Amino acid sequence: MISATVGRRVVVVGAGPAAHHLVTRLAASDAAERGLDVLVLGDEPHAPYDRVNLAKRFEGAGVDLTLGDGSVWAAPGVRLAPGTLVTAIDADARTVTTTAGEHIPFDDLVLATGSRARVPEIPHADRGRVLRTLEDVDGLCDEIVTLRRRHGRDPNVVVVGGGLLGIEAAGSVADAGCRVTVVHSGRWPLSAQLDEAGGRILEQLLRAQAIALALGARPTEVLVGPSGAVTGVSLTDGTQLHADLVVFAIGIQPRDELARAAGLRIDPKGGVVIDASCATSVPRIWAIGEVAAFDGRTVGLAAPGNAMAETVADRLTGGDAVYAAPDESTSLKLAGVQVAVLGSPTPGVDDLEVVYANAAAGIYQKLIVGDDALTLRGGAFVGDASPFATLRAFVGDALPAEPAAFLAAAGADAPEVAIPDAATVCTCHAVTAGALRAHVADGCHDLTGLKSCSRAGTQCGSCVPLVKTVLDEELRSRGIEVSKALCEHVTLSRVELFESVRALGLSTVGTIVERFVDGGVGCDICKPVIASIVATQTHAHPLDDGAAGFQDTNDRALANLQKDGTYSVVPRVPAGEISPEKLAVIAEVATEFGLYTKITGAQRIDMFGARLEQLPLIWKRLVDAGMESGQAYGKSLRTVKSCVGSTWCRYGVLDSVGMAVRLELRYRGLRSPHKIKLGVSGCARECAEARSKDIGVIATSDGWNLYVGGNGGMTPVHAELLAQNLDDDTLIRYIDRYMMYYIRTADRLQRTARWQEQLPGGLEHVRQVVCEDSLGIAAELEEAMAQHVEDYEDEWAATLADPERLRRFQSFVNAVDAPDPEVVHVPDGRGQHRPATESERLILSGTRIPVRGR
Repeated sequence: MISATVGRRVVVVGAGPAAHHLVTRLAASDAAERGLDVLVLGDEPHAPYDRVNLAKRFEGAGVDLTLGDGSVWAAPGVRLAPGTLVTAIDADARTVTTTAGEHIPFDDLVLATGSRARVPEIPHADRGRVLRTLEDVDGLCDEIVTLRRRHGRDPNVVVVGGGLLGIEAAGSVADAGCRVTVVHSGRWPLSAQLDEAGGRILEQLLRAQAIALALGARPTEVLVGPSGAVTGVSLTDGTQLHADLVVFAIGIQPRDELARAAGLRIDPKGGVVIDASCATSVPRIWAIGEVAAFDGRTVGLAAPGNAMAETVADRLTGGDAVYAAPDESTSLKLAGVQVAVLGSPTPGVDDLEVVYANAAAGIYQKLIVGDDALTLRGGAFVGDASPFATLRAFVGDALPAEPAAFLAAAGADAPEVAIPDAATVCTCHAVTAGALRAHVADGCHDLTGLKSCSRAGTQCGSCVPLVKTVLDEELRSRGIEVSKALCEHVTLSRVELFESVRALGLSTVGTIVERFVDGGVGCDICKPVIASIVATQTHAHPLDDGAAGFQDTNDRALANLQKDGTYSVVPRVPAGEISPEKLAVIAEVATEFGLYTKITGAQRIDMFGARLEQLPLIWKRLVDAGMESGQAYGKSLRTVKSCVGSTWCRYGVLDSVGMAVRLELRYRGLRSPHKIKLGVSGCARECAEARSKDIGVIATSDGWNLYVGGNGGMTPVHAELLAQNLDDDTLIRYIDRYMMYYIRTADRLQRTARWQEQLPGGLEHVRQVVCEDSLGIAAELEEAMAQHVEDYEDEWAATLADPERLRRFQSFVNAVDAPDPEVVHVPDGRGQHRPATESERLILSGTRIPVRGR
């Protein structure tokens, strides 16, 4: 029984994020002192939780998504009644009726009933699942486990819908170990948010994640067997997909039935019509969030719902606020792929587009600016959304630099810009950069504290990088030391985490997460770092002991993802020296699998166009021929380039080839903060370009000269002379020490050039540590390297020997021993291959073969 109270009663129907934001604002404005009694009626048996991050629930039922710390429900004048379903509204009597038969009076009613998942009107649609609540996710996870036990294999799941909801659902289900196919009516995924160029690159990246796509089609029926179990889905193009589960993620529809029955005005497309004050057509009844229709549209994002909640909170406390639709920029990681939409992704008549597209790297970045070429209208990012955090603050304003300078994927360093005080950093809670700076001035000097006192970054989380940028800049301007925490989940720096793991003898990602990761989940920053630290210290296989889920796309596949969703195969060729027999095997493999081949600047032969399920078959041939992984995919040693040296060259002073082979075999497989490249030149003519490498070795008549800290790329840095006239053993000893010291003390993704520059004392400090043993750790560094050399095992050879590791490369049910005969690849005219479209597949096969589930 919900007791009556004295005062002006505000009844909120719905207990989702918008309702929580409303109550938080009312509590902050001392609702009880203003005579308000706020009662929240929620039909779910939970306190409001974070629906934006519902996918995290796939990590386990123990993941707590509750919004806030619960203190708002203890505030005077605020009550929450979970598990209370409202069945009717009497607008004249100002009461709501619950399933328990209670008639609860109100002075003001706020509808925050949200939305439900759309389900197509097709036969047996009731056998499908949706993902809108905690119970939905928990139930799906339980069913996946049941099906896996019943069939003895991973379930085949068809996700209907290739928009934001569908791709997120597909990624979550794929991470749960299922074989996933996405059915989407558009010609490319996220067709409502991305243009075709961006959508095609996203398509390639999704296929590379072993997520199949059936584009340009809709479901016509969910197929069921004699027992009533789901067996598949039929599509409008006549094909059938095998499925054990079907998940509908085709959008949302407002839960406006209560308002409709009560006689409130409803938009023709659905949703309770509101005006700029968020008032409905009936006085003293308001609507916020996904159920509200403003200017003829409803929006399923956090920021608009929060803005509506703030408007109503102000009105209820005597204000005259009006709702202004906020920027709808959003940044997500869908199925392991970064995707972000900035402002409006569609250009206006006079707008200009600035585009960087690198299909080979799986990256697409586009900015839309006004005809002045400076005013930012919007944009879209696929594969690399790093510019999003900074640029979102400038939507609608003039950029402080030329637009192309912000497209980080193009290789140039983005300009350092000051975020204006008026710029909105967090759209969910309408927090400006100026407000953040004011909180820092008041004593919020760490990210966790700043998020708590400002609420920025506490909902969808996409603004957290920009919040940290503003925090760090403000701290520096005040002369306050900036935290070196790896991320908001790990309070230690990479260096401190590395040393802590080493000191404690931790050997798995699980033990490290349990000990050092706040909340026990981690993020895209700390996860790869933890996986790298484990690999460096334990020399464990990157797919073992839970590490696979912490790796990026390339490390999970032990291969580099390419532009068409296929992978490259790069055998190690130490110093570029290779036998005719191995060359013959490479030629045979490339011919048999239709791979494009190229001799690279790193003196290797790269083979492009391999599908995920082909990788084990290809590597079996190469490993049997005595070759091993060149680790072109890892943050590790790539190659040691050399000239032909004294063996053949009339100018050669020392055996550069022999030394390069020795170095590459010594340091192969060594994981590090960033990739490492070496070069060995046999004389001062420097044909191996050793001084553009992280470590360069140049022969002289008196011995080897050792150069360190060089990097090529967009901002080349020449390596600096560390020591000269070294014999072979001393040279290797110094390189051992240098590399291990770098691995232990560099920040994440920091190349040797930047690391060396930022060390106190720079090169001189390095010289003292490496050559003079000023820290007394030389023997320890050498021992660590010796242990790496002793424990080295080729990752692909180890993968081929373990059936459990090989399961990760079975992108089709029948792909254990051979490619799926029903999947056809076509040449693209340059020796490369891409998956055939459905029409191409049918033309090439000459028959209409149903598309198989995976």
